[in-house]
Amino acid sequence: MHEVHPAFTVVLALAVGVLAQSVARHLRIPGIVLLLGAGVGLGPDGLGWVQPSQLGGGLFAIVHLAVAVVLFEGGLNLEVSRLRRAQAPIRRLVTVGAGITTIGGALAAHAVFGWSVVQCLLFGTLVVVTGPTVVGPLIEQLRLRTRVATVLEAEGILIDPIGAILAVLMLEVALAPSGAESLAEGLRLLLLRLGVGTALGAAAGFALAGMLRVRRAVPEGFENIFVLAAVLLLFQGSEELVAVSGIAAVVVAGVVVGNLRTRFDRDLREFKDQLTVLLIGMLFVLLAADVRLEEVRALGWRGAAVVGALLFAVRPIGVWLCTRGSDLTVPERWFVAWIAPRGIVAAAVASVTANAMNAAGLPGGAELRALVFLTIATTVVLAGLTAAPLGSLLGVRLPGRDTTAILGAEGLGLLLGCALREDGVSVIFLDANPTNCREAEEAGFPVVFGNAVHERTMRRARFGGVGAVVGVTQNQMLNTMFTARASEYFQVPERYIAVTNPSEGLAMEVVAQGDARVLFDGRHDVERWDVRRRHGEVELERWVFAGEPEREEGETPTEPGELLVALTLKRGNLVRPAHAGVVWKVEDVATVAIYAPEREEAHRRLRALGFTPAPVEESETPV
Repeated sequence: MHEVHPAFTVVLALAVGVLAQSVARHLRIPGIVLLLGAGVGLGPDGLGWVQPSQLGGGLFAIVHLAVAVVLFEGGLNLEVSRLRRAQAPIRRLVTVGAGITTIGGALAAHAVFGWSVVQCLLFGTLVVVTGPTVVGPLIEQLRLRTRVATVLEAEGILIDPIGAILAVLMLEVALAPSGAESLAEGLRLLLLRLGVGTALGAAAGFALAGMLRVRRAVPEGFENIFVLAAVLLLFQGSEELVAVSGIAAVVVAGVVVGNLRTRFDRDLREFKDQLTVLLIGMLFVLLAADVRLEEVRALGWRGAAVVGALLFAVRPIGVWLCTRGSDLTVPERWFVAWIAPRGIVAAAVASVTANAMNAAGLPGGAELRALVFLTIATTVVLAGLTAAPLGSLLGVRLPGRDTTAILGAEGLGLLLGCALREDGVSVIFLDANPTNCREAEEAGFPVVFGNAVHERTMRRARFGGVGAVVGVTQNQMLNTMFTARASEYFQVPERYIAVTNPSEGLAMEVVAQGDARVLFDGRHDVERWDVRRRHGEVELERWVFAGEPEREEGETPTEPGELLVALTLKRGNLVRPAHAGVVWKVEDVATVAIYAPEREEAHRRLRALGFTPAPVEESETPV
């Protein structure tokens, strides 16, 4: 086989990794499927263009540094408050479920291969994670019901750093000296590595968050690269101080920075998101090429038996126990039990673990890595091929676009969400303000944090199942851009824009072209209603349209002004946001936000428009 230059291997892996994920995005399939095929096809067992062996020790230096960035990004996403607020089945899946997978995977490996207890537990911890980079595209493609999609997505995001920490813990145990006479020394090393990693990570995390909070402490525009350099220095510095402590350090640092909000939080997350995509592509191509097919084939039927035990026994048992007593139906629980594809974190940490075992002279590193890659390939391919028909068979897929996405989780946006949810409409919020996101989550809404006009943020919100988008922020231009991008990227059919000043921006031009509608019953001062809601001066009421009242010749009804806002229109079983120019029909039901201090005048104006209070059973809409 012709040897290639090491630089060509790295550059080709970078380029092919990005290309494979781009093609996968267009095909709406998990990127890891194409990355796995590209790594094997371009590796020594294929064309031979990517030869990780040519990198020598540099391969694992690249893997270690890339894993440090990926796991720091995973730590950023591990919000402690979100985990506390998460639904009970999600909390159990990422805690109790992780323990069941670890023990079940270890028992399966021990029963089939007869490996040592430590090696079996290492395998169990490595297959705990269900990567969000794999689960996300599946959820988007399948358009699952909200309950199922929320559980799968939250599990994938939250369990990544938890699984990595478990794997690091078991690696520490594996590298500890064996034998009863050295048990104390092994325990000392274990506590030393974890203690040093945790202490350095916490200190670095608080220092980074503090510097980002102090204005001009980091020059403007340097924030992202400053954090990247700090993370790499933290990882390698921790490794130099105490071996195998770097992973724990970067995960802890990520958790600290992610939970201590800074003014650069959104930019930092978006930068790390892009960088992680780049590194994941390169890592998986390199690592897939480094795993030789003969190593996987050598596992034989035993490898298939272990993976089968994970798929058909360990995962179903874990999900069934963790979702017991939840609002998930039996078909939904079966579907969650089947969808558990492993991702890049499992592959990367498995390679790091195998390298550490080989360096320490411990046997079984290659077999362990091969079994993890077999698990990844099998679970990803099966999930990709069977998720759609199984979802249709179990009835967990949405019949159509029935979700409303609202930009702006405050004021009129939250009131509109409450009104829609009361009528059974699925609602998801997008917002770049952490405080707004937290408030909407506490109100029980699914929320996506980030820049809502970016395609990747809309993908995280599963816009494939969105039938209406609503821009209701105080920024009229942002509302217009949001609805336009939703139409461009995902062909969302219904678009609504909150208008404050009709003479500014492109909003009215877009409305005139028929590409969007003016939200509510016309223009409103969104900022004023935000203040009113925060002060508890807004109430939601239901009114029924009884028909146009008789008026004297030339008489026109008094405009509602800012005393009330028509939020939703319910006509039969159809519920949608109210909009300017709507022709109300008899028996239409409107959910209206009322300015409570002037309730009587607001009621008078509603009656003048032809509305009457809805019956008591329909008017009890909570704010």
